[in-house]
Amino acid sequence: MPNALTRTVSILALVAILGGCSTLPRDGPSGRAVARGASADQANYVIVDLDYALTERIKAQPSQFLGSLTDATEPAAGGMIGPGDTLAVAILEPSGTLFGGGSGGENIRPGNQNLPAIVVNSAGAVTIPYAGQVNVAGLSATEAGQAIQRALRGKVGNPQVVVSVANNAYNTVTVLGEVRQPGRALLTGNANSILDIIAAAGGSTRTPEDVIVNIQRDGRTYTAPLGVVTTEFGENIRLQRGDQVNLTYRPRRYSTFGALGAISQVEMAAGPLTLAGALSRVGGLNSTIANARSVLVFRFERPEVAQAIGLTQPALPRGVPVVYRLNLEEGTGFFTANNFMIQPDDILYVPNSDSAELSKFFTLVQTFTRVIYDISVTNTLNQ
Repeated sequence: MPNALTRTVSILALVAILGGCSTLPRDGPSGRAVARGASADQANYVIVDLDYALTERIKAQPSQFLGSLTDATEPAAGGMIGPGDTLAVAILEPSGTLFGGGSGGENIRPGNQNLPAIVVNSAGAVTIPYAGQVNVAGLSATEAGQAIQRALRGKVGNPQVVVSVANNAYNTVTVLGEVRQPGRALLTGNANSILDIIAAAGGSTRTPEDVIVNIQRDGRTYTAPLGVVTTEFGENIRLQRGDQVNLTYRPRRYSTFGALGAISQVEMAAGPLTLAGALSRVGGLNSTIANARSVLVFRFERPEVAQAIGLTQPALPRGVPVVYRLNLEEGTGFFTANNFMIQPDDILYVPNSDSAELSKFFTLVQTFTRVIYDISVTNTLNQ
């Protein structure tokens, strides 16, 4: 029985060793496994070998970003008067007959009248002595003065009216999220764009590339990255009364796996990031085990970019699944790595080299042979 047990264990150990190449523990798929996945009949992705010319073709494609604010632009200028606003109205009547000829103060000539603060009612009108109700909703301060002046004609020869907004409670928006001073912000005739309002709220607390601008209006949401709003003229739209502006933090990250100096999720700094820069940030390749011929970047590529580089792989909802492969054993690979741009959500993966896998295999062999040796020694001692 002991001899039979030894033979049985030995046979099982040999079977396990022969299957060791498929059962060895891994940090991820081998380079050959990735290649087999791309060549299968029902392949879910395509492998693209990187060279400098290909990176130039990718960079030549126009940049694209998530969402746009252009559909939310407000053609009317900001700063219009509305219900709830408080107006300061000054009326000058040269003859002095409208309000009487007495002096109203040291600096007030006969016929000048500064009316008490007037609040625009819910109908958008103000009450002016001798003129009655004057509609000022939707007008600028200058236009409101002209409307009051017209209402006074016929009652006085040539009144002059000056209107200013003492307190604007109507023409405001709400600013929330990643700004230093969240709250309500005032729209005026010369400060009504999204960047005007963000600046009035103290600016963003985050890097513009990592902030998403959301504008909620009439049950719809318009979205664009703050970095684009600050660089694309058409995205710096005018706002309208009642808009809610929310700046949300969405950090750009890429992930690293396999035979690299670190396995982590890395936040991207402001500005562009190349593959060479991304590798250096995690300590580069692990020189003892990495397969430098197969540096892989997993990405859902934009369909227009995939088409530009000659791919026919059908797109999924997130894009065309592509694995870019770079050979860093060749000197030109570093020039290519320095020209290939990393995008948020990219996955960088470097499989183990064949020698590293062989080392694992022999380690496994030694483990099983040691077990067989120990069983044989125990069996001999027992006999």
